[in-house]
Amino acid sequence: MAEGRLPRRARDGHGAEVPSRLLASWQRSEDYGVSLETVEPVFAGTGVEESLFVQCGNEVLTGLHATLMDEPVSLMLTDSDGLVLSRLSGDTSLLTALDAVHLAPGFAFSERDAGTNGLGLALADRTASVVRADEHYSASLCTYTCAAVPVFDPVSGRLEGAVNLTTWSRSSDRLLLALAQSAAGNTAALMLARSRGRSARPASRGEVFRVRSAHLEPGAGALRDLSPAWADALAQAERAMSAGRVVAAVGEPGSGRATLLALAHRRVHPRDRILSATCPAPQDVEAWLSLWGPELGKPDTGVVVRDVDHLPAWAAGRLGDLVRTQHLGAVPLALSLTAEELLALPGPLAPLVDTVVQVPPLRERPDDVPLLAEHLARRARGRDVPITPAAARALRGYSWPGNADQLARVVREAVSRGDTIDVRQLPAEILSGSRHRLGPVEAFEREMLVRALTRPGATAKDAAAELGISRATVYRKIAQYDVRIPGR
Repeated sequence: MAEGRLPRRARDGHGAEVPSRLLASWQRSEDYGVSLETVEPVFAGTGVEESLFVQCGNEVLTGLHATLMDEPVSLMLTDSDGLVLSRLSGDTSLLTALDAVHLAPGFAFSERDAGTNGLGLALADRTASVVRADEHYSASLCTYTCAAVPVFDPVSGRLEGAVNLTTWSRSSDRLLLALAQSAAGNTAALMLARSRGRSARPASRGEVFRVRSAHLEPGAGALRDLSPAWADALAQAERAMSAGRVVAAVGEPGSGRATLLALAHRRVHPRDRILSATCPAPQDVEAWLSLWGPELGKPDTGVVVRDVDHLPAWAAGRLGDLVRTQHLGAVPLALSLTAEELLALPGPLAPLVDTVVQVPPLRERPDDVPLLAEHLARRARGRDVPITPAAARALRGYSWPGNADQLARVVREAVSRGDTIDVRQLPAEILSGSRHRLGPVEAFEREMLVRALTRPGATAKDAAAELGISRATVYRKIAQYDVRIPGR
């Protein structure tokens, strides 16, 4: 437990009880492997997000900033993963200090990334939070007080992100929290006023840079006893890593390339830390390389560079030079790469690869799907979630064009709808063999048809009555969308 981070009033025996939320957050931070001394940077790019939440939040914070221009307060907007999207402050000394601990746009400050802090706790517990001075898990944050309030979509109820206000630890936390609550409330109200006719929120950006401790790297806790195709690819990667070779895992996006590499590295080097770096937007490549590049070649460190086929040519050249320099060192280089295919590797990187491992897509491993679904459901809910035989057959029979990433999304949606995964909890896309891309009206029609047909004991006649159409139309729509419901 993080004894060094106990609040002073509790350490000195003043009788004050440490809040249970804070204790729980410290424990999670310890479990995540967060450093007690410094916050390790987690860079996730600085691309512009055009969601309604970001537009409204920035508008509210800009107005508040005009009022607090001369105050030592930094106003920030973050997404639901703790990624800082924007930051405003008129105090240059505070901004410089925040830059030193990476509390800046493009960096993630969730509990998993930075330990107990205001915005991380607010997002984890989904409620307004204040973290003062040495209540922070990491000592590098103990000169600040942070107040953060989560913001939920007023229509869907989905967690969108948080408003975070940070100042020096000596300042009033009550006023800080009141301002954060006001800004979060105004953001949600503005979102509600502008929500009519707006398009759906764009999908969040994928991970660009992440540093994980040894027990939290990609592939941690992943299933090992999967299909022979997966086991063969994993064994091939293990043998190459044992021989000190640079491995490239190639295959379709979402097929588990980085997971396979991380799992193989963990088997070969059980105590190593693993860094996972995914190609960012071009404007962020310089910062991306400077963050993790110095770690390459360090003892007990493995690096998985993901999607190198998306790197600009100049960045691939820089990376190639860095790798060749490290190859000359005394420490064996533990490096692996992912790309869609070997021929897509940038020219400067292709000669560095010693072994190529082909990772099979999920549609070629249908027996893995139910096992992975059970694993993903357990991770999402923290306990076993039963999957009915009918749902398992539907999952196994689907083609999974998005591979494991798509399966993870489907499972998360399913477990949010109930305590058992049945065909009723599965999205219509899983129960349909429609080949062409559906428009919004067709997708809605298919969804309503599937929901009506998957009600317990429902027949085509029941579905027709519920939808207000004829039974013949129901059968025609089933054929049109190639709806397949196991057991029917």
